[in-house]
Amino acid sequence: MTSVPTAALTTAGLIGGYATARATGNRPLGGAVLAAFGAAAFETWRRRSGVGTAIALTGVYVGAFGLAHPLAKKVGSWPAVLGVTAATAAVAVTVGDRAHD
Repeated sequence: MTSVPTAALTTAGLIGGYATARATGNRPLGGAVLAAFGAAAFETWRRRSGVGTAIALTGVYVGAFGLAHPLAKKVGSWPAVLGVTAATAAVAVTVGDRAHD
């Protein structure tokens, strides 16, 4: 079975979490989407590269979520979410996915 690229998981989590919270007005539901995809990415990284790498990449993911908030005040919500998502996906591809193609 081919595994899903972690860049796709982090993208789904960041964009899906924001879109869910915005569409429903339910921030905890958006957080649940963010957490579920983050957990799937963590487990994939852990299996592929070990706990240390999984923790570091999850830190990037969570950091991107945190950075989107102050960035949104400067550039707007969607541009902020898309920007941090692109950066997170790039790190996921480079560190988490590329070595396991």
